[in-house]
Amino acid sequence: MRKILAIITILLIAIEPGGCRRKSEVDKEATITVYGFSVVKEPLENDIAPEYQKLWFEKTGQPLYFSTSYAGSETVTNQILMGAEADVAILAIERNADRLVQGKATKSRWRDLPNNGIINKTPMVIVVRKGNPKKVKDFGDLARPGIKLIHCDPIFSGAGQWSLLAIYGSELIKTEKMTGARDYQQAFDTLSRVWKNVIATPGSAREARTQFEREGDALITYELEALQLLAKKNDYEMIVPRCTIFSEHPVIILDRNMPAAKYAIVELFVRYLWEQPSQEAWVKAGFRSVTDEGLNRNFANIEMPFYVRDLGGWSKAYPEIIEGVWKNRILTKQR
Repeated sequence: MRKILAIITILLIAIEPGGCRRKSEVDKEATITVYGFSVVKEPLENDIAPEYQKLWFEKTGQPLYFSTSYAGSETVTNQILMGAEADVAILAIERNADRLVQGKATKSRWRDLPNNGIINKTPMVIVVRKGNPKKVKDFGDLARPGIKLIHCDPIFSGAGQWSLLAIYGSELIKTEKMTGARDYQQAFDTLSRVWKNVIATPGSAREARTQFEREGDALITYELEALQLLAKKNDYEMIVPRCTIFSEHPVIILDRNMPAAKYAIVELFVRYLWEQPSQEAWVKAGFRSVTDEGLNRNFANIEMPFYVRDLGGWSKAYPEIIEGVWKNRILTKQR
């Protein structure tokens, strides 16, 4: 935090309106436009952005504004690639950040940021009706006949892709632990049978949560969405599978046409996302901290957690599992 304050002071001198630059330019640079995947809205708008605005004003005397837009991670990425003017993107999956680099929406080396660019994480869990009438204990139980499952659309939503990896990957990890080898056929069979019970595919985690409040027996979603739903109503229960994936969420600065002074302001805010107040805000909203495991002490323990790197990273998991298994083998066959 002290480092952030020191850099703000230096930056204030550099952009002082009394110098050669016009005040209108400075005002424009003091607005940060953030595009984020749907579930980062509350911690950003309720805690992180207001606290940073206060910090900025106390140190510089200059107002700082935020303009925000939220949708499924794939949708956000597509909007930016199509020309949406954003300064920062907070995404549900690393693959989307890499797409922005490949699409020349940025020159930023986002993995050079703290913690390889990952600002928070959360495991994928299952939400069921109060009393768990369908007796769901694991992802495989969602394949039982008669279960109505809400599952985010993997085409538009990062949560949808994480959910597929959670179902498929958990079978690989469990069979490897039990037998020493990953059973790809069992993983395929489980995902195929679960997908037959999907009755709706909303475009984002937030849309899926809203739809589950109206219908369905189960919902696969981020742990934070489950916790927020349980806090909102007492009509649900959260099931934490013994083996599930941790989703990890990157931030990227969209600096393709960004002036140096604007970049300095934006980078300071982005680095603040790893500072203790921000990590506490993420945890308050139900995300898990990536810098302080002590902040995560009240979350549920997961017996066999895994990450996308355990599936070969996104460069392997997306073409082999999302496209190869789900899209080409399961979705095509069941249509």
